[in-house]
Amino acid sequence: MKKTIPMIGMMIILPILALVLAGNFACAGEDMTWDKTFESSDKVTHEKVSYPNRYGITLSADMYLPKDMDRSRKYPALVVGTPYGGVKEQGAGIYAQTMAERGFVAIAFDESFNGESGGEPRHVSSPDIFVEDFSAGVDFLGTRPFVDRNRIGVIGICGSGAFALKAAQVDRRIKAIATASMYDMSRLMRNGWEDGMSAEERRKILDELGEQRWKDFENGEPEYIPAFPAEASASVPEGMDPIGSEFFEYYGMDRGHHPRARANFTTTSSLAFMNFPLMNYIKSISPRPILFIIGENAHSRYFSEDAYELAAEPKELYIVPGARHIDLYDGGEKNSIPFDKLETFFNRNLK
Repeated sequence: MKKTIPMIGMMIILPILALVLAGNFACAGEDMTWDKTFESSDKVTHEKVSYPNRYGITLSADMYLPKDMDRSRKYPALVVGTPYGGVKEQGAGIYAQTMAERGFVAIAFDESFNGESGGEPRHVSSPDIFVEDFSAGVDFLGTRPFVDRNRIGVIGICGSGAFALKAAQVDRRIKAIATASMYDMSRLMRNGWEDGMSAEERRKILDELGEQRWKDFENGEPEYIPAFPAEASASVPEGMDPIGSEFFEYYGMDRGHHPRARANFTTTSSLAFMNFPLMNYIKSISPRPILFIIGENAHSRYFSEDAYELAAEPKELYIVPGARHIDLYDGGEKNSIPFDKLETFFNRNLK
């Protein structure tokens, strides 16, 4: 029986049309507003920053610094990527803020074309540019006077886990990599859920996407269909498959809802992923270490397990008991994010 992608299209979560930051200069300033899905910490300082990537697109990020840090010292730093289509105000911000509490300078950023970052048209997903966005974060952090540029690591959550790994394959400035609930979006787009897509099904999808390109050209803009409501829903809609229901629980309800993360990318975005493998040079990351974190009950765990097998040493696969995929976004009811493990991993490997 052929396996098909359940509601992964609904999971491809992308922010709605948002503020586009202008300028090509890194900037920072303490931000007195708080628009996150989590509470602010009195153990850190939060600043809004922006900086360009290699393509000249201005990225928006939240930078978290240890409270009362000595800016004459140099600290280890982390670049944190969002779940695929999420925004920095959600899970990535939780990771960045918590790691700042533990002594790291950390940024959570919005990918190009999404959230508060620049780039037109909006809601585009590009594997090449999303990988570049990680390296742009390294550019930014490595030029801060209080950051040791030889002690920079990355954390990728969900889809950004694969982007972080891809960036590290060519960017040797990245000294250690951790992923949480990783999704390999290129594998998913190319092969379907659990690699169940047939060649005939793939050709049909490619034909449909080719037709959509003509429609987009004639309309003067790409098709974009949001998957989640503009305002938080009180319950999961009836009839959703288990994976779609899980993502709706986070993105469509109070738990993780954010107005700039309504899901889906432009329809034709998947073409690039079908032509852009993310794991083909993963062995070249060695001898830099990789930590794969997955939930025991995560529907996505096969992505991390397979990537772990492909990677060279040093590597570690860490399984969080009882956790689902989305529980590693915000911790869930059991505070499932293993921050002690992340702190130990980066302290050991960003010496």
